[in-house]
Amino acid sequence: MTLKFGTSGLRGLVSELRGAPAFAYTGAFVRMLKDRGALNEGSKVYVGRDLRASSPDIAQLVHVAIAEAGLMPVDCGALSTPALALHASSENAPAIMVTGSHIPDDRNGLKFYRADGEIDKRDERDIVEIHAGMKDKALPMLPVEPARLGAEPSRRYAERFLGFFERGSLSGLRVGVYQHSSVARDIIVDVLRELGAETIPLGRAQHFIPVDTEALRREDVALLKDWAAAEPFDAIVSTDGDGDRPLVADNSGNFVRGDLVGAITAHFLGADCVVTPVTSNSALEHCGYFPRVVRTRVGSPYVIEGIGKALAEGATCVVGFEANGGVLLGSAVEKDGRALSALPTRDSLLPILCVMSAIATTGRPLAEIAADFRFLAGASGRLEGVSSETSATFLHKLAVDAAYADEVFADLGGVANIDNRDGVRITARNGEVVHFRASGNAPELRCYVEAKAQSRADELLGWGLALGRAQILES
Repeated sequence: MTLKFGTSGLRGLVSELRGAPAFAYTGAFVRMLKDRGALNEGSKVYVGRDLRASSPDIAQLVHVAIAEAGLMPVDCGALSTPALALHASSENAPAIMVTGSHIPDDRNGLKFYRADGEIDKRDERDIVEIHAGMKDKALPMLPVEPARLGAEPSRRYAERFLGFFERGSLSGLRVGVYQHSSVARDIIVDVLRELGAETIPLGRAQHFIPVDTEALRREDVALLKDWAAAEPFDAIVSTDGDGDRPLVADNSGNFVRGDLVGAITAHFLGADCVVTPVTSNSALEHCGYFPRVVRTRVGSPYVIEGIGKALAEGATCVVGFEANGGVLLGSAVEKDGRALSALPTRDSLLPILCVMSAIATTGRPLAEIAADFRFLAGASGRLEGVSSETSATFLHKLAVDAAYADEVFADLGGVANIDNRDGVRITARNGEVVHFRASGNAPELRCYVEAKAQSRADELLGWGLALGRAQILES
């Protein structure tokens, strides 16, 4: 069974989620809320989905489970995860998003939201415990016809930004939008145009494409370069499948890493504290833009926890972000007399608009703006088809056997420091960083590296992936 909670929701093979499991996990979620007194008979639960082939069927199973629990399912249709989260929280209601985000089309998942935001790790444990104690139950035979909302949640989401960024503020910018199969592909175009940018849709797909904003496919890298070479753009933007993580490339088609997009966003919004996982670039503490940097484990629940602690300790403008680019606005922001309320869930449109606004207000190309943050060159990749058990064996040995770690890192001068906060992050004696961690969403071993030059980072990533592959094959 591949179904499990990862860094953001329940994920697994469609063949293992569709049917009784989707029904049962939904039932466990709403039972948890009912047991806590957070739901009453007839309460609404909002449901959204991405554009992968299996999502409509799984959404219907979610509707059935909600109705079986004596609650009212409300179908929000296909929309981005942050749009669903915003609408549900505005209505003081929970929500469930059917999405596998960036993982392949043969997989899918469920993201659960309480009325006050994303579920946390304690909620995950309670859902798993309730699910484990549920008796096998046949699926109801009669389909459920949920209430339907249409475009209202997406309109509310768009208006959130049109009320904060001044209309016409992006006039003069020319932005390509890589649409692929992102559920946010139309709303990005619409909002950019409303703000004055000339917006050109690119690469719209009829089938699902697993675009991962943390580890781009070679095809995506080539597309960005080809589009930038063919005609002038100030930037090319996109998102992952469910629209909660941005993809941004500069006018040459060069991918801007997600943590750098997050840093540009936080600086544009005037953050006095950023909260980000250990996978984000080491230069954040040294770039001079942020009075405080809080590091966490990978995953939005941990970032949200860190945001809460930062606010409790006196931070006033807190922006969280991950190396994959997802930005969580932890506190309300006011800029130029316009206010934006907090939305502590991963969002793609806010960072895209902040980066475009930085280009518009400074009159500088994105590559120059990015260079100001003095990020170390970074690269990331993954070994696919590596089970969590296999990854765990390799990572444990790397973490606890100092002689072994020194031996496999001999090409980099050996090991200077090991951070076991999430996976194994090794700073070598030559100053370079190689970080291995198992994906929480798929059978993958991820690798993140940092070096002084991009050519060296790319070389180091190849070295790290080869090292991981060799050691796994030997185990």
